[in-house]
Amino acid sequence: MNVMDITIHTSFLPHEDPDASLAFYRDTLGFEVRSDVGQGVMRWITVGPVGQPGTSILLAPPAADPGITEEERRTIAEMMAKGTYGWILLATRDLDGTFEKVQSGDAEVVQEPTEQPYGVRDCAFRDPAGNLVRIQELC
Repeated sequence: MNVMDITIHTSFLPHEDPDASLAFYRDTLGFEVRSDVGQGVMRWITVGPVGQPGTSILLAPPAADPGITEEERRTIAEMMAKGTYGWILLATRDLDGTFEKVQSGDAEVVQEPTEQPYGVRDCAFRDPAGNLVRIQELC
C-alpha cells in the first residue's frame, strides 16, 4: 500500500459580515490574517493560527458561487441563521484559559467547558456568521 502525503491546507467557513468575522478570528481567537481580498461583503479572508502557516481557514461569502441557485442561497441563509451550515473543531492545551479569552470577546457561548461522555473535554461558541466553533482540550 502506498502512503499518500496529504495535509489539510484550508477549510472553508461562510461569513455574512467580513469585518465582524475578521474581528472574531483575528482579535478574539488570535489568528493571523494571511490574505484579505475583495470589497464590501464580497471579501475572501484567509486566517490561521500563528506558527502554523500550512493550516488556514478561508472566510468566504457563500452567495459568491455562481453555481448556486436562488433557492440554494435562501437555504444557506436560513441554515446560517440557525447555526447549522458551517462548523469547525479547534484544539488547545489550555481549554479554560481559551474559553475565558473567547468569552470575554463577546462571542456567543454555546457550551461551557464540559467533559463529554465520549472522552473529550470541550466548549463551543458561535462566530458572527453563526458557525459553530468547538474547541477541544488536548491532553
